[in-house]
Amino acid sequence: QVHLVESGGGLVQSGGSLRLSCAASGTFYNIYDMGWYRQAPGKQRELVASITSSGDINYAPSAKGRFTLSRDNDDNTLYLQMNSLKPDDTAVYYCTGRRFRWSREPEYWGQGTQVTVSS
Repeated sequence: QVHLVESGGGLVQSGGSLRLSCAASGTFYNIYDMGWYRQAPGKQRELVASITSSGDINYAPSAKGRFTLSRDNDDNTLYLQMNSLKPDDTAVYYCTGRRFRWSREPEYWGQGTQVTVSS
């Protein structure tokens, strides 16, 4: 079982930056990847970025060049540095953990942290 707790959300002006953190606890040996999803009001949930246990990182097109995913294995913490934020980035951001490469969706989810970007 994996427990995920996000922090770092908030209100920021367009063009600003935020860093989200995800503190993970539990058993990780069976985790294929971890990442960040987001869901804006009235929209479907979407993947923002993910990192596999071997370190391969995948970014959504909307995140490439602006967001940076990283992890600290010593602290079991996942980070999402978000720069050049736009109002379209406004959403609840969720930290996730996926057990298998073939899983349709992550099995583990945090409670979410709100990111609001004002224009």
